[in-house]
Formats: sequence, structure tokens, C-alpha cells
Amino acid sequence: MTTEVNGRRPRSGGVQSIERAFTVLEMMADHGGMMGLSQLSAESGLPLPTIHRLVRTLVDLGYLRQEPSRQYLLGPRLVRLGESSSRLLNVWARPHLTRLVDELGESANFAMLDGNQIVYVAQVPSRHSMRMFTEVGRRVLPHCTAVGKAIMAEMPQDEVRRILEQTGMPRSTEHTLTDPDLFLKQLSWCAEHGYALDEEEQEIGVRCVAVAVPDVSSRLAISVSGPAGRMSEELVERAVPLLQEAGRQLSLQLD
Repeated sequence: MTTEVNGRRPRSGGVQSIERAFTVLEMMADHGGMMGLSQLSAESGLPLPTIHRLVRTLVDLGYLRQEPSRQYLLGPRLVRLGESSSRLLNVWARPHLTRLVDELGESANFAMLDGNQIVYVAQVPSRHSMRMFTEVGRRVLPHCTAVGKAIMAEMPQDEVRRILEQTGMPRSTEHTLTDPDLFLKQLSWCAEHGYALDEEEQEIGVRCVAVAVPDVSSRLAISVSGPAGRMSEELVERAVPLLQEAGRQLSLQLD
């Protein structure tokens, strides 16, 4: 008899203990990187003794760390895996970003949701000479970015609210949305239309359009950004289908 873990049935032919271990790590990442045994058991649907054995093994291997509070944190050995993964994402994304820049003339970006933050993992800059706020490795909060909105538009509302509560939705510019209810309404618009916009919400004078990368386990998005004066409605209209196609191609590579 097979047991569902976090609502997912084990894959045929898979090693159940490995699937469960990665489910624990992914679940912790989705909850900000820290959880207790009881919460892990409740969220995963696995018995507490099973969770305890998995967690102890992950602690022994350095992938988890126990705090004095008896909560568990994602461990330092994951950093090395994450750095390698980010480098590969950069390699896979760059050809798609280059095509977007060639077609549209503005900077193209590839980003992921890491815990409660957006991290930019790849970028191809515009041919124009203008400084952009995005750069590879930069971390920002998701509520004031198009990539963050595109990603969160596909997430359950209670999870979005949890992230907003933890980050506090600070104001980056006079255009930044700081009301969770208004933000959730905007996410509904994004989900309906299939793309998200940053209307000078992260940096004055910069406009951005983004779409989520579909059907991948990580929360990824791809975007085009540039000066508000050049990022016209016409350019956004041209950009959306190109971004969606780039997202589909990336999804096939990452599947």
C-alpha cells in the first residue's frame, strides 16, 4: 500500500524514502525554511515517527539544522546545491532571454521565489545604456515586482497572505501596493490575463512585464523591463506572447 505525501502519490518505481525526504525539504522551503516536527507531520500526512527518522537523517547529512527551540532549519549543505542549480538555471535561461532582447530591445530577466524573496538568477541587458535595478543575485520582496506577482498569482491565497505578513509589504516607491487585499485583487487580475506588471513599484522610472514559467516544481518567472517611457502599452502587448512562449520552452527544459 502506498501513502500520499503532502497530497502527492509516490511515483511508480521511485524510492519512497528519497521522495519523502525531498518532500520535507520542499515543504520547509515553502514555509520560510523553518518548521517543527508536529507541523511537518501534519502538513505531510506522515506519522510523527516517520518524520522524526527523516529529519534526523537530514540533520546528520547537514541538510537540516536543529535550533534550541527544537524547530528545524534548512541546513548549510543546501547552499552548495542551490548555487549549482542557480548557475544551471542561468545557462538554460540565457538563450531565451537573448531572443527576448533581440525582439523587444529591453532587458530580459529570469527570477525565482526563494523563501519569501525574489532572487534574480539570469539577465540579458538591453542594448540601450541605462542602469537597471535588476542584477543577477539581487534579492527583492515579491509584492513590488512583476516576477513576484506573476509567481504569486498562481499560489493559494492563504500562502500569499502568509508571505505578505512575514515581509510586511514595505513601500519601495510611491506606487508600491502595501494593502494585502488590494494586492490580492491585483493577483486575480494577473491570473485572469496571464501576465503581471510592475508600474514603477520597485524603482521610479522602471516598468516591467512578467509571466510565470508553467508546470515546473520551482516558482519561476521571466520578464522584460525598461524605462517607463519606452515600455509602452504596445511594447507590453508584443512582449506578453513572447514571454509566454519563452516560459513554455523553459518549462520543457526544466521538466
